[in-house]
Amino acid sequence: MMQEQPQSFEYASAPQAVGTKLKRPKYRTDENDALALGSNIMYDRRVVRGNTYGAQVVTQNASRELERLRSENERAMKREVARRRLELGARPSTPPAVSGRVHMDTMTDTYLEELSDRPVEVDADTQTEAALDRPPSPLFVPAKSGADVACQVEVNEIFDFDAECAPLLEVLVGKTLQTAMLEAMEEEELAAIRRRQDQFEVRT
Repeated sequence: MMQEQPQSFEYASAPQAVGTKLKRPKYRTDENDALALGSNIMYDRRVVRGNTYGAQVVTQNASRELERLRSENERAMKREVARRRLELGARPSTPPAVSGRVHMDTMTDTYLEELSDRPVEVDADTQTEAALDRPPSPLFVPAKSGADVACQVEVNEIFDFDAECAPLLEVLVGKTLQTAMLEAMEEEELAAIRRRQDQFEVRT
C-alpha cells in the first residue's frame, strides 16, 4: 500500500489597502479644516520657530506657574495693605471746602523739600597766578667714572710729513725715470733693427 504525502497549507486572499486608525476623507472639506490645522506641526504652540539663541521659551506649565505666583503676590500685597490700615486706624477724611473756597495741597513734613525739575546751577570762576617763564634746562653732564690718565708725547716722536715722505718720493721718481729710460732705449733699438733690415734688403 502506498502512503499519501502530506500537503503544505496554502492561503491566498485578494490584495487590499492598509486601513488607518483615523478615517479621513479623500478630499478636504470645510468641516475637517480644523482637523488639518491641528495635525500640522507648524500650528503647534510648543514648536518654536526662528532664532532660539536669545529667545526665552516659556512653556504652558511655566506660564501657568508665573500667573499663579503673580496672583498670590497680589493677594499677599492686598492683605498687607489691609493689615496696615487696621493698625493705623481709620483716619477721618477731610471735610469738603466751604463755599467760595478751594482746598490746596500743602506739605506737612518736618523738613521741607524743594521740588524742582532742574538742579540748582551756580557759576563759579577762578583766577590763577601769572606763570613765570621756565628757566632753560641745564646741560646734561654725565658723572665721571674711573681715574684720569695723561700721556706725554715728545717732539721728535711726532710724525713729520716732509721728512717721512722724502724717501718714498725718491724711490717712486727714480723707478719712473728708469722705466721711461728703458722704454726709450727699446724704441731706439727697434728703430736700429728696422734700418738694418732695410739696408740688407737694398744690398740683396
